[in-house]
Amino acid sequence: MLHIEFITDLGARVTVDVESADKLLDVQRQYGRLGWTSGDIPVGGYQFPLENEPDFDWTLIGARKWTNPEGEDMILHKGHAYRRRELEAVDSRKMKLPAAVKYSRGAKNTDPDHVREKADGEFEYVTLAIFRGGKRQERYAIPGGSRPAAQTSAAARPAQARPQPAPATRSAPVAVAEEETPF
Repeated sequence: MLHIEFITDLGARVTVDVESADKLLDVQRQYGRLGWTSGDIPVGGYQFPLENEPDFDWTLIGARKWTNPEGEDMILHKGHAYRRRELEAVDSRKMKLPAAVKYSRGAKNTDPDHVREKADGEFEYVTLAIFRGGKRQERYAIPGGSRPAAQTSAAARPAQARPQPAPATRSAPVAVAEEETPF
């Protein structure tokens, strides 16, 4: 039997028993939908393969997609909003890095020093996740989701237009599943 400790969205620590290692990600998804997390963001952010970015299952880390009032898609994690940033490949004598997609936010004075990263000038930021290189891991994809048809790198794709909602045709309320995210 495995044990995993979650921190609820209200800060309580809860230990959950997991039958076996093959059920671990299912349990993380289940409690992640509630905004519960099972650890701290590592220095430099979580690292995932670039091919996982389009259909990454954010519930694995207790996060969710959110659209801000300006229509920009963001990721919410522990009360912070992270922006999607496309990083071009770097190929110089000093450094060689493939293209990447990074989710980050401006650092706050309450953020610990070890998660702050320097940018140009005096600006600092905190990275939630970075998608770069590597081989796609199906276990990180949204279960039952469909992989995008175009298999081009996320950094090479133009930003997708946000679909407009269809006009409502029903007046009856829609039932909400109990596992629905509470926020």
